[in-house]
This record gives sequence, C-alpha cells and structure tokens, in this order.
Amino acid sequence: MTENSGMRLGFIGPMVGRHPGRTTMQGQILSDLFTRANYRVVSASAKLNRYARLLDIIRTLIRQRNNIDIVIIEVYCGPSFVVEDIASGLGRCFGHRIVMWLHGGAMPQFMSRFPRWTNRVLRRADVLVAPSEYLARALRAQGFSTRVIPNVIDLAQYQFRPRRHLEPRLFWMRSFDPIYNPELALHVLARLRNTIPNAALVMAGNDGGQEFQVRQLAQELGLKGAVSFTGFLDMQGKQRIGQNSDIFLNTSRVDNMPVALVEAAAMGLPIVSTAVGGVPDLLTDRQNGLLVPDGDVESAVQAIELLLKDGVLAETLSSNGRRLAERSSWQQVRPHWEKIFTDLKNA
Repeated sequence: MTENSGMRLGFIGPMVGRHPGRTTMQGQILSDLFTRANYRVVSASAKLNRYARLLDIIRTLIRQRNNIDIVIIEVYCGPSFVVEDIASGLGRCFGHRIVMWLHGGAMPQFMSRFPRWTNRVLRRADVLVAPSEYLARALRAQGFSTRVIPNVIDLAQYQFRPRRHLEPRLFWMRSFDPIYNPELALHVLARLRNTIPNAALVMAGNDGGQEFQVRQLAQELGLKGAVSFTGFLDMQGKQRIGQNSDIFLNTSRVDNMPVALVEAAAMGLPIVSTAVGGVPDLLTDRQNGLLVPDGDVESAVQAIELLLKDGVLAETLSSNGRRLAERSSWQQVRPHWEKIFTDLKNA
C-alpha cells in the first residue's frame, strides 16, 4: 500500500521524544516511519505540558480534519485516558476511521476500575491494536476484538554482540518509578557482590520521582563505586552502555511489552526479568530470557549466577534474543499496520 491509495494518517499521542532527554514513544516512532515511507501523516503532540498537549491535539484534529482518513490514537490508562476520550470523540465527529493502540501493563486494572468509561471510549474504535497477547486477552475478555502488533524498533540502530563468556556487568534501563521497582536491582547487586565482589550495575533512565531514594539506598547498601547512574540515554548512550554490559536486568512490577527488553535483546544482552504482566508473553524462560518471580531477590541472583557459569545458556539467550528483536523490526511490523489500513479502506 502506498501514498497513491489516498489514505491519510493522523497519529495522536505523546510525541515528547522530539525534545532532547525525553523518551521516544511508539506513536512518534511509527508516525516518523510512515512519513519516511511516503505516507501523508499528521501527528500531535510534542508539547511537554500535559494540558498544552491536549489543547494542541484538539487544535490539530480540528484544523487537519479534512486531511486525515485514519486516526491512530495511542491509549494509556490514568489521566491520559481523558485525552483519548476527547480525541476519539472528535475523530468520530469528523468521520475518521479510528484505530486505538493500547499500551501499559496497568490497562487491565484500569478497565476493571472504570468499566463504563473505558467501554464507551473503546467502542468508538474501528480497530483495536495491542502490542502483546497480555493486553489482547484482557480486551477480549471484555468482548473487544483485538489485533496484536509488536512494538517497533529500528533494528539497524542496535549493534548485535553475541555473548557467551559473561562478566558480571549488569544494565538496568527504565524510569525511576515504583512500578519498575529500581530498588530490587540494587538489592540484587548487593546480594550478588557477596559472592562476586566485582559485580557492577549501570542504572539508566529518567527520574519518575524515585531516583533520590534509589541513590540513597545504594549508599546504605555500600554500593558506592559498584553502581553508576547515567540519567536518560540517547541511542548512542544505549549502544555504549549496552556494548559494555553483559546482562540486562528488568525488575518491573507492572509491564506490557517493554521496548527496553526488545532493545536489550537486539544488542545480544541475555535478559533476567520479573515475570509480570506481558513479559511472559514476550520472553520464554530459558529460550530468550530468564524469568523470576516479582520482587524475588534470591531468584534473580541465582539466574544471574547461572548465566555467569553456563556459557551455552548465555549464548542461547543472546542469539534467540536477537531473533526476538527481529520480530519488532520495521520490515516485520509494517505489513501488519498496512493490512489494517487496507481493511479500513475496503470496509
């Protein structure tokens, strides 16, 4: 399908990654990829302030209403759902076909908490898309037909280094927010250093309100010199830290299809992750990752020690991880989206 089909796309969501030091969200990535593929694309909004972003989205949808055929709305739970409610209502008023692209491991709980609101908004969609079977199952349980399309990465940007003989160099990359449980990573490192004194950890990500406490905990656990905090990493930073690390540690309490895990897999990093939310749908234990119970320090330490001792297992996870990441490449993901656009055009 090409621009000549006449289908014009509008991507609605937080495009804040257009500012330095801000995370690039999936809607921004996809809108840029389709723009480069010669589609006619409108996107909103890159405003950093939540209220300014909502006003910009409303203004864009009104001004561009005659230049959009399909509006793709990123859907998150929490206060952001107000944006999705307003944007989908405007899209319906303007006669746009609506695709809702759901994100966030807490979405099932949000739907249970606000069943009438979520049902009213989601019913406006012509197509619902989820990046994982985890969310798709939750939606289907509420009577919504849902297509699964993986989150997308530009695979060419991630240099693959196969791992076999590992050093105890750990890499953690999320925001410092309670749902990602950064304290667990520190407790794992402290326990690991009891038997492997040279174990080290790099923690990267924006402050979600907990970084100060995490830094304090690192001091209390005697980890000075063993843990480093890099702040937000751009692509070059991810490559630098990723190439100098040997194990990716994910400690989430809530998750869906975390792009951070796909990025780690693309670089060949064996992954140790808590088995929460959609992670078990993304990773298969001992095939492309090692899964441990939520909050279990000892299980995470044992998984890391196993990787350090078993080079064959490490190599298996590394190579299979790269194949996992390939499923999220633009070449693999693009046809799924274009199938949706074709179906809507022909409906």
